[in-house]
Amino acid sequence: MGTAQASDAVENAFIDHVFRTYTWPKPPALYVALFTAAPSDAGGGTEVSSGSYARVNLPPSDSNWTATQGGTSGLSIGTGGMTSNAVAITFPAPTADWGTVGWFAIFTAASGGTMYVWDALVAPRTILSGDPAPSFQPGSLQITLQ
Repeated sequence: MGTAQASDAVENAFIDHVFRTYTWPKPPALYVALFTAAPSDAGGGTEVSSGSYARVNLPPSDSNWTATQGGTSGLSIGTGGMTSNAVAITFPAPTADWGTVGWFAIFTAASGGTMYVWDALVAPRTILSGDPAPSFQPGSLQITLQ
């Protein structure tokens, strides 16, 4: 994965939170979504939608996401701007073909919601009915912001 793209919604909330008077609340949930066509900062793309597919909730938590210097304790102090999943992210086993998944995004809801970031996967993967449940092992879903 390269440098994750912040959505327009995140860019606007960041500006208002840091430079203006709006307080940006932490989302209670973060859902990982898979796409067969690229989203953009404005949203869009083609999210997988059939064959038992569902977004996976990995809530904001020190035990779920690493700090920028790695590990799950302490505040981020690194200079790389990267976090990754500290635990496995496992989607349901496909009961129909999902197509070639080449992108992911992080949302605030199980469906709909606000997209926070998106990026291309390093290696797109064709997911077929009957395949094992797609999974990101700890550390493999890396989100770098710059």
